[in-house]
Amino acid sequence: MEYDIVIIGGGLAGLSFACSMMDADIKILVVEKRQLALLSDPQEDGREIALAHLAVNLLKKMGVWQLIPADVISPLKSARIFDGDSPTFLNVSSQHHVNDELGYLIPNNKICKALYNRAKQAKNIEIITDIMVDDINRQDTCSQLSLANGEYIKAKLVIAADSRFSTIRRKMGIPALIKDFSKVMVVSSMKHEKPHNNIALEYFQYGRTLALLPMIGNTSSIVITVATDKADAILKQSESEFNQDITQTLKAEFGEMELQGERHAYPLVGVYSQTLISHRFALIGDAAVGMHPVTAYGANLGLRGQQILASTLKNALQNGDDIGSINVLKSYESKQINLTRLMYFGTNGIVALFTNDTPVVKQIRKIALKIAAHFPPIKHLIAHHLNNTKISKFLP
Repeated sequence: MEYDIVIIGGGLAGLSFACSMMDADIKILVVEKRQLALLSDPQEDGREIALAHLAVNLLKKMGVWQLIPADVISPLKSARIFDGDSPTFLNVSSQHHVNDELGYLIPNNKICKALYNRAKQAKNIEIITDIMVDDINRQDTCSQLSLANGEYIKAKLVIAADSRFSTIRRKMGIPALIKDFSKVMVVSSMKHEKPHNNIALEYFQYGRTLALLPMIGNTSSIVITVATDKADAILKQSESEFNQDITQTLKAEFGEMELQGERHAYPLVGVYSQTLISHRFALIGDAAVGMHPVTAYGANLGLRGQQILASTLKNALQNGDDIGSINVLKSYESKQINLTRLMYFGTNGIVALFTNDTPVVKQIRKIALKIAAHFPPIKHLIAHHLNNTKISKFLP
């Protein structure tokens, strides 16, 4: 079997890239290790994805946004950031009209299901599931992929979108900077008595971080970030103990909190690939850059990155260039590095500042929050970055 592009990984990045290439006159194959039932109808995993306006515009352009049920899309009006028990907080809201949204919160599985449904409509996209790529043998004019079932596939370009723990990235000899935060994120959905008014809250407490992300109705996604050795205690709490813990932590601001469904745990590991391309090979999504979730910007960067690659390849096709050539792929890499480098390392700096509980650092972050809260240029800079509605200057 021969294809122009093979995408390894059918998650958000892989499927969104496939959807971005639906209008191109090329053959695309998506290889996914999960079974078809899990790909076509992903299960709830506790993760709420915060999408900025640019990401929403990209999904609309793909015809994906229209496939997401309206009753799972929760508008985000503003976000408030607190340090410990300090009454001072940083409020981030839209720079536009007072009623404009800062962004939207949507369950991860609903986005992925919409992407799958859109991709399967395309005549030039084929999806195979329950299979893994064992190896890739790159040649001058193509690459040969060895599948776990013994079959072989040829492609002009191979794209890895198989998570921040990408096995394909490692097999291609691409090193990555791995940042183990030694933290675990425990996420769950909770109902509450009082409305959240579509305001996200983040409390950088001493010893753990608690975030409340507004969902539809009087329901919120609760995200607790703690040291790895503290996570089991939270997961093993009885439902009543957990409810009481969150209610008290929030000082009953939303009334009684009630757990809905399961609690999910995710280890926090940041990844930054030292190169995003090699001969007939490219990385996108978390396989390229895996962000700490504190800025809620990982999915947005992934969507922007795949669009940069898609635009680069479409330009190459129009010019009759080889889409797998290094010269073509370098154009994508330079734009994506410019887009992600500051965001990735800047986010890690924010994490270091707000999760270090030494007395000196505590005082520094209290001062930093006060300055940001009372200095409009800083607030405007943050808000502009979060709700940028224009196509990025990094997009072709």
